[in-house]
This record gives sequence, structure tokens and C-alpha cells, in this order.
Amino acid sequence: MIASDLWRRSSDAHYRRSIARRGMADLRHYSAEFCEWGAGPPLILLPGLAGGYELLAAFADVLSRRFHVICPQLRGETDCFALRKRFGLRDMVEDIREFIEWMGLERPIVCGVSFGGLLALELGATCPNLPSAIAVQGVGARYERGLMQRIASIVLSGYPLPPNSPFVNQFFNLLFGGQQPRDLFNFVTHQCWQTDQSVMAHRLRLIERRDLAARASRIIAPTCVMAGDRDLLVSSQSLERLCSSLDNGREETLDGCGHLAFATHPELVASRFHAFLTTVAADCPSGSMGR
Repeated sequence: MIASDLWRRSSDAHYRRSIARRGMADLRHYSAEFCEWGAGPPLILLPGLAGGYELLAAFADVLSRRFHVICPQLRGETDCFALRKRFGLRDMVEDIREFIEWMGLERPIVCGVSFGGLLALELGATCPNLPSAIAVQGVGARYERGLMQRIASIVLSGYPLPPNSPFVNQFFNLLFGGQQPRDLFNFVTHQCWQTDQSVMAHRLRLIERRDLAARASRIIAPTCVMAGDRDLLVSSQSLERLCSSLDNGREETLDGCGHLAFATHPELVASRFHAFLTTVAADCPSGSMGR
């Protein structure tokens, strides 16, 4: 037992939380794998640009202390050949709507991180009466396009990269927002590169010119938008502009966090989600939230 514990602590094993239940939803355009944690009000959790639901395991595990967390894989995550048929953000939002219907949920809470957060907000704008509440982390009115992001977009689109590339490591260091334990760094980078490079490039192209502020006014569900103060992809101005466009929005800044706050500080981000959703539940009619 002691040896096993030491091995877990010296590797990335303790970042890989067990997934209680797995399933497969037969949607119109793909079969969506999904996993579930916990019990309680249903909460749909949407993964980011890369890494799939496995990258969210520690975060989902904390959220599951109060919610029934359901996390689907996004289109293309486990089958890069899905890119042979063109699809955009609207199609991915429709996938999520169809998944919620397939699960038999009426007005679930919808949460997302990074790219998944953008999809959650787009769902709220497209289907205003579907989410009972929305909480996202790592999203602003639009993503910043600094030099490193431009290079990443170009390289991901045209050149195959090994996971141990110095360029890749530098890029992930920027996303972390500061130095992290080596085992956490190894886990996140390894998991992100389980997503095919072509899928990451496709998703980058979908969001590089997307401005959420123009559509945010359509969202009627109570919405909490969080971003770390070290998030190089979401500036304070971008966060403020998005939140000011929401009729029922709340802005949260996560001190000392980067873009991958859900992975580096899962307890902190989950506690902020919990606090927001508890406030929303108190304001909602009995039984109307997260059905």
C-alpha cells in the first residue's frame, strides 16, 4: 500500500480520477461517449479544445459532491475522420442540445471550460430557455491573438508536432499561468495530445474570429463567467466586455490562475461554481433548476 501511494504521488496517477459510469449516446451525426460522476441536480460539463472529458476528471470529481455531472465528448474527439464532413460551431451546439434531449433533461445547468465554455454560451444564445444556469471558465468576448497564439494556430494547421516539442512545452507553460508540479504538467500535456492535431486545428479555426459579445444579449439564463488573472487568452477587457453584454451575468476573476485553472486549481474553480449555482438556486422557484 505504501509503495502504491508513493507511485501515485510520483506520477500523474492521482490526477486521473475514476469515472463511475460511462455511456454512449447515439446522436444524429456521431456517437457521443460520455461519463458521469455523482448524484443531484444534473450538470452538463463541456470539455475544452483538447484533452476530452479525461482532462476534466479531477474538476468533475469536485463538482460531483453536489451535482450529477455529465460530460460528453465533443464531435471529432475520438474520431478525427469526422472532419471529412464539414461542421461548425452551430453544428456542435446542436450536438449538445441533442445530447441533452437524449439524456431526457429539461433545463439542466450547463458549464464549460475554454472551448467548452464558448459552446455553453453559444447554447444559451441559441436555445435561451434550455439551460437553467450557465457557468464557464476561460472565456472572454474573444480570445486574444498574441504572437504565441498566432504561431500555434499556424503550426497546428500545417506541421505535425511531437508532444515533447520545446515549442509545445512553452505554449502549455503559457496556458498554465505559472510553474506547476511536473506530474501535473506531464498529465495535462499528455492528455491534450490524445486529441488529434487536425481536430485541435479545426477548433482553433472555429473560434479565432468569434466575438461572443454580439450574441451574449440573447442569453437569459443566469450566467457566471470566470477567468484567471494570468490567463493570456482572456484579457480583463475581454472578460468585462462579455459580462457587460449579459443581461443576467456575473464576472469572476480567479487570482493566481491561468487558462487551465480547472486543472491547476480544481477546488477553487469548483467552489466558485458552487457558490454561484447556490445563489441561483435560492432565487429560482422550487424545482425549476437543473431538471
